[in-house]
Amino acid sequence: MKLLPRRFLEKTGPVDYAEWNYRPLLGLISRSRFRLVLEMIRGRKFQRLLEIGYGSGVFMPELAEHADELWGVDIHSRAEAVSKRLQEFGTQVRLYTADVSSMPFPDWHFDCIVAISTIEFIDDLDAACNEIDRVLKQDGCFLVVTPTNSPIADAGLKLLTGNSANKDFGDRRSKLISTLRKHFWVCEERRFPAFSAVRLYTGLTLARAGSERRT
Repeated sequence: MKLLPRRFLEKTGPVDYAEWNYRPLLGLISRSRFRLVLEMIRGRKFQRLLEIGYGSGVFMPELAEHADELWGVDIHSRAEAVSKRLQEFGTQVRLYTADVSSMPFPDWHFDCIVAISTIEFIDDLDAACNEIDRVLKQDGCFLVVTPTNSPIADAGLKLLTGNSANKDFGDRRSKLISTLRKHFWVCEERRFPAFSAVRLYTGLTLARAGSERRT
């Protein structure tokens, strides 16, 4: 897996936890989100791929291997600095500062949209889904990885990092997957760990509701 090296990371805000990927135990858990995305990509290469909530761009070098054009959108104002860091590492991107509910892209522009630990921060998820549907091609795919709403997992996060999941996410996780299902077809669902009573992350491959359902 090709990640942006730690020394290139540009801190973009209080919930930018890209540095976690390089800690001994926490890194194994954090990088599992990226593995879920790669499992859902299945080695495909897309013409235009958009990452929503790219943060410091830690996963963008790997995503660049799966796209002719790599784009990113995030609400932080550090797009230029992150772009410079990625270019220094040899990754070419087009980064924008915008809210996901109002993105500066044409209709049906992207073959693939990726959101990793991002959707759970969005207050108006219905508006965001409508906008994602607008910019996604008819036969495109929307790949989401989100943390599970689990007291056990939340306690583990608190133990390892000192962070409170409820403080970061509020009650949005309880509504997230049902809202996504309302707007998109669910083509595939994956989980990490795959065989465990305690699920840390859920990965979904989604398609536009107007498209033929795929498996």
